[in-house]
Amino acid sequence: MTATTSHVFQARPSSARRWETGIAWLFRGATYLILLCGLMVFGKIFYEGSRTVFKTEAPFVNTAFFTEAPETLHVFNFDGKKMEMGDRAFRAFKEANPAAKAIRSESYVYSAGGIFPAIVGTVLLVLGSMAIALTLGVSAAIFLSEYATHGRVLTMIRLAILNLAGVPSIVYGLFGLGLFVIFLDWNVSLLAGWFTLALMVLPVVITASEESLKAVPQGFREGSLALGATKWQTIRTNVLPYAMPGILTSSILGIARVAGETAPIMFTAAYAMRDMLPWEGLDSPKDFVFQGVMALPYHIYVVSSKIPQNEYTERVQYGTAFVFLMIVALIALTSILLRNKLRNRYRW
Repeated sequence: MTATTSHVFQARPSSARRWETGIAWLFRGATYLILLCGLMVFGKIFYEGSRTVFKTEAPFVNTAFFTEAPETLHVFNFDGKKMEMGDRAFRAFKEANPAAKAIRSESYVYSAGGIFPAIVGTVLLVLGSMAIALTLGVSAAIFLSEYATHGRVLTMIRLAILNLAGVPSIVYGLFGLGLFVIFLDWNVSLLAGWFTLALMVLPVVITASEESLKAVPQGFREGSLALGATKWQTIRTNVLPYAMPGILTSSILGIARVAGETAPIMFTAAYAMRDMLPWEGLDSPKDFVFQGVMALPYHIYVVSSKIPQNEYTERVQYGTAFVFLMIVALIALTSILLRNKLRNRYRW
């Protein structure tokens, strides 16, 4: 004979518990909805973009898309066949075939060739701006965390940093245009883009780096100072190494914002079309930083909104977005791996 007895602490049905369960499912549904929307967006980009980037025959990768510059696509009929050629190939084809000189083709700008100059420009912009942002941001964070005395001025500085984090990117772009491009006469160049993007991401870097420095136990500082180390020696050997994983986290956040911005680079660094790479056609090596570049986010903007839309421009849009996401993910993954390595090395 088995008796069914309820434990004194066993949960009993009630209207409050039903409401709590319903709210929990509401939150769960909202989370899954967000994930589903994200999967749909990224799934669309990956599906359509992979059709541009990859091929069904060897070498299975559209190498021209990664190694050539954008050019006009010509679509025409020749000997009863529909043919698609980039501008350079089309001109060579007409020269080699006298019968093709009278061909009339439909042309679509930015729909042939590849995005190699835009890839190079994006990587240079991200690496240069993050190097400047991390140098200035970590230096400012060290001052605010280790040297500055608490008071009204320090509170105002922190408030200003938080306010700067909410300034729209186009305002930074206009600021960079006025200061770096016009006033300092750097023109549309890598250098102007680097400093504009670095200033835009500085608040994130400073805030995250300062929090990482504060997370290091105070005993590390006191023990080093008690052994006769100077303030800077203490910071350099007993604080910075343990704060570095958090600082690298700020770099990951910064990369995600810097890489995806269009407005700042549109005003300060990017061209809609540039065949030469930054290191080509230089009178002197120092001119490298004064060269404008193409960039993937600006290229996507131009192809998506500044030219007539058709099936040919659509595949370039998705292909460029696919490669752009892969590059950002690769740079962020490098920072994550380095952060994890340092986190495992420095434990307390």
